[in-house]
Amino acid sequence: MHRRFKPFILACLFAAAAVVQAQSPCNPVTFTADQDRQNMMDQLGIKELRPGFSGNENAPNHANYDESKANPYPNVPDPLTMNDGQKVTTPEIWRKDRRPQLVGMYSKFVYGFVPDSVPGVHWTVTAVDHELIGFTPVIAKDLIGEVDNSSCPAIPVKIHMTVVTPANAKGPVPVLMEFTRAGFPNPNEPRGDELDRINAAMKALLLQQDPSLKDVFAQHPAWEPYKESPFFQPPQLNADGDPPNEWQLVAAGWGFVRFDPASVQADNGAGLTRGIIGLVNKGQPRKPEDWGALRAWAWGAGRGLDYLESDPAVDAKHVGIEGVSRYGKAALVTMAFDPRFAMVLVGSSGKGGATLLRRNFGEGVENLATGEYYWMAGNFMKYDASEASFGSMNPGDLPVDSNELITLCAPRLTFISYGIPEKGDAKWLDHEGSFMATVDANRVFTLLGAKGLDGDYKTAKMPPVNDGLLDGQLAWRQDDGGHTDAPNMKWFIQWADKFIGHSPSQ
Repeated sequence: MHRRFKPFILACLFAAAAVVQAQSPCNPVTFTADQDRQNMMDQLGIKELRPGFSGNENAPNHANYDESKANPYPNVPDPLTMNDGQKVTTPEIWRKDRRPQLVGMYSKFVYGFVPDSVPGVHWTVTAVDHELIGFTPVIAKDLIGEVDNSSCPAIPVKIHMTVVTPANAKGPVPVLMEFTRAGFPNPNEPRGDELDRINAAMKALLLQQDPSLKDVFAQHPAWEPYKESPFFQPPQLNADGDPPNEWQLVAAGWGFVRFDPASVQADNGAGLTRGIIGLVNKGQPRKPEDWGALRAWAWGAGRGLDYLESDPAVDAKHVGIEGVSRYGKAALVTMAFDPRFAMVLVGSSGKGGATLLRRNFGEGVENLATGEYYWMAGNFMKYDASEASFGSMNPGDLPVDSNELITLCAPRLTFISYGIPEKGDAKWLDHEGSFMATVDANRVFTLLGAKGLDGDYKTAKMPPVNDGLLDGQLAWRQDDGGHTDAPNMKWFIQWADKFIGHSPSQ
């Protein structure tokens, strides 16, 4: 071989090897949650985290429920002051400068960045069912959003959601996306001749497996393996006596979406090298600024909205997002980061959601940083570090707080919902801390021409239970129910309809 061809051939061989390597399956790391948390602590140089508080008031490390000790860092960050100290005085400055600044800080220090390399999603309708919810006929579509995993075939991600819209609607309808398990709400069952055929086939199959059953069938000629369910079954009513949330929505002319967050990302630390986070990282552990589960669920909801924007039955300009507890946090994060969502119902979200992180009442930053660290970016752990290469930090060092998270929703429709401790919406959630954050967020809603809650967050008093503050685009209501937003659903629908100009006849 002529020596002048050797470099060319070697270059071709190296290029081919690189292609093979790029196309080869990735090898995901398998960690326990403890191993994953320790890996992140090592990356951050953290030697010790302060332990989380206990919800048991008799435990030695019980959470604080003394309001006089609840505000060790009484001054929350000002959403209308830029990082360089300049004041935000116009909507243009807010939209152009301050809002992107807050989004960046929340991404870096609290919830993590969504990578630029996140792959695309291809939606497929897997089944369509014509059902009844209450007395309202609906069309229910079950969908799978398959994420392109060609970069790491070992990690499949298939997003699951079910879209339900009133069958007799005269046009596109507003839709509320719920963070919950997906699936058909009331599957249309075979009846009459169809059920007779199924029963005949089942009896034949049973006789094929056990011919002696012929005598049993002869002695019980009226028996059938499957019986028709009652055409209408009364629902299990909400605690306040209202129909279930989904019944209320379709009766009011809305659609709803059951969106399964677990199909996007597992709700545990061991799953961080799988799901959408693991897929983007090719199965390797996160870096400190990578997204956590809350941001991943929000990303997934956004991909669901991508599909809804193509569905002619859906009014894509009026899609809301809803969730309770950890999914209440996720609903607020979704609304804050994706301006396409028009409204949100935030149920009992607590720390990491609508409650001030600086408050020492109930659940603390310590709990999020140790137990539910995987909801957040790795950097969030720094604010619970008692010993680290950078010294120590505490919640007062956070550059942002939840009052600013709520402002990222402005001026869109934002409804903060809670129940009461006596019915199971625990003091742990710090209802007062959420109210304080909501009141302070009003400044931005007002700047943008919307109405919220009046007052100073340090002195404003929570209204009586069941006395909702629903006059503006930023709303608050604490109902007399438990750890659910169900008693507030009818109020949410009425409130949202008023602002979007919707009625069931439209």
